[in-house]
Amino acid sequence: MAGTSDSNGEGGTVRRAMIGSQVRDIILERIVGGDYASGERLVETRIARELGVSQGSVREALRALEGLGYVESAPYRGTRVRQAMTREEALALRPVRAVLEQLAVETAVPVLAQQPGPLRATMADMRKAARAGDVKRYAHASTDFHRVLVHASGNAALVTAWESLGVDSRMLATTMTSVADLKSAAERHAPILEAVLAGDVKRAAHLLGEHQEYYLATAVS
Repeated sequence: MAGTSDSNGEGGTVRRAMIGSQVRDIILERIVGGDYASGERLVETRIARELGVSQGSVREALRALEGLGYVESAPYRGTRVRQAMTREEALALRPVRAVLEQLAVETAVPVLAQQPGPLRATMADMRKAARAGDVKRYAHASTDFHRVLVHASGNAALVTAWESLGVDSRMLATTMTSVADLKSAAERHAPILEAVLAGDVKRAAHLLGEHQEYYLATAVS
């Protein structure tokens, strides 16, 4: 990611956002993988130098991770890796996400039944990533599957609430630590896709609820 100087205009904004999400993912992977220990101080300048990005990009990434509960900052102590999220904290997020997604399908299913391309594409990407054993790509494809459903609802308030849960980062952490069989995990989305393609709102909502209940039962964050 070296040579990533800021540029003006919409293209520069998009590029900065992409760099920020990449930096966030790298730091998160290091936290989840144990490269950064609980309580370890994360020095912006050092990380920026290692990754070849601006200190601002690292600061934004750390701010995002703090909002998700993976790091914490305090005056005179800087930013440090937070102790692991408790099981209760992790499980509390699942019902909220489930409700939002079940609400989304009420208006999203009729849209996606007529324009299924984006949802089909994310399913195909999940399967491809699973076959390749690519954990990071799988996590992003899985998130995108649910993101397509939520955004297709056309409900801006619902979309904002769902995005605020940090599903991208949480899914990456979950996949790294708790998903042993990517192929099986990918296929759990297939019945949801079939229900959407059939225009069956009730079944799609039910399956999304079951999808989240499965992870609740296995204590996946």
